Amino acid sequence: MKIAIIIPAHNEEQFIHLTLDSLVQQSLAVTQIVVVDDNSTDRTFEIASSYSTSLPIKVVQTLSSAENVPGSKVIHAFNYGLAQIDLAGFDIICKYDADLIFPSDYLEQVVDHFDARPLGEQESDRIGMVAGHCSILKEGQWEIENQNNPDHIRGALKAYRRECFEQIGGLQASIGWDTIDEMLARFYGWQVITIPELYVKHLKPTGAAYNSRSKYLQGEAFYKMRYGKLLTLITALKMAWSKKQFQLIPDYLKGYQLAQKKNLAPLVTEEQGRFIRKYRWKGIKSKLGL
Repeated sequence: MKIAIIIPAHNEEQFIHLTLDSLVQQSLAVTQIVVVDDNSTDRTFEIASSYSTSLPIKVVQTLSSAENVPGSKVIHAFNYGLAQIDLAGFDIICKYDADLIFPSDYLEQVVDHFDARPLGEQESDRIGMVAGHCSILKEGQWEIENQNNPDHIRGALKAYRRECFEQIGGLQASIGWDTIDEMLARFYGWQVITIPELYVKHLKPTGAAYNSRSKYLQGEAFYKMRYGKLLTLITALKMAWSKKQFQLIPDYLKGYQLAQKKNLAPLVTEEQGRFIRKYRWKGIKSKLGL
């Protein structure tokens, strides 16, 4: 299968060589890599460009705000990179962060899972997205990052079957994009698969670069996904508990209220919103043993 990897990168000189080194060492070769140097002020472009003899890599530059607004900045950069390739010429489209270290068989395992259920079989068996899980360095040991979930692929390491990627309409430049993509994939009958025991080293904790101006955006995402107030409250409680940051609860709720007051346009249709709510409630009831 032909694989295209797009890597948005903003001031990643400390880590990007580790990510690219791990891609050089893959047991299954990638077809094309596009690194998008997104308004970096360090040596990101220079370092990425130095891999031109060891990887099928193209490094491009784009300008954006230096502020790391969750969802918006990274997806604008990703979409710029996506425009550099002929989408129809690839089977798998990957959006990977520039602060990851992949095990040498990572791509091979991902492709094996896509190959296990090729297109043309029963629609309910179609695999649209595949990934491993993130681990972080904590007190000298690599541990599973607490935001991992068996039915959720982290935004840092997305891989899509091209047909699935096209059907969901690509990626939304908004906070919550890495939940919307999965929900829309499921809505259209695609399976979202995470591979147990396949761990990628995540060199920066999720959200480390976010600032205080971003604190209401998660609540805005709940509104845009048509969660409704009660599901937003439950999700806010769950996320705050998992992060052990209980001050986030009023921030999430206020973000939802602000989005509602502004009457922001949802990112999914009413039918898709009903599907998302039903899926979320099913998960809640399952965890409660109902």
